[in-house]
Amino acid sequence: PGTDSWPNLVGQDGQQAVDAIKKETGLLFTVMLNYSMIECLGFTDVTIIPPGTGVTEDYRTNRVRVYVDAQGKVDLTPSIG
Repeated sequence: PGTDSWPNLVGQDGQQAVDAIKKETGLLFTVMLNYSMIECLGFTDVTIIPPGTGVTEDYRTNRVRVYVDAQGKVDLTPSIG
């Protein structure tokens, strides 16, 4: 709670960083809807961004971008926005 960036993930595998953000913040959970189990995310957008990928510059509180290098390792501190 209260975390808006994850500097400890720099250098780690991108997908593992995404999973760690979801687990640490408790963002992945399952709910029952019309007798079906569905997964829900607190952040609607936790995305790996490969090198050279263009992104919008708008700030969104439901988004975390995980920038990775050519080897898929986290290159910049992931943060909300």
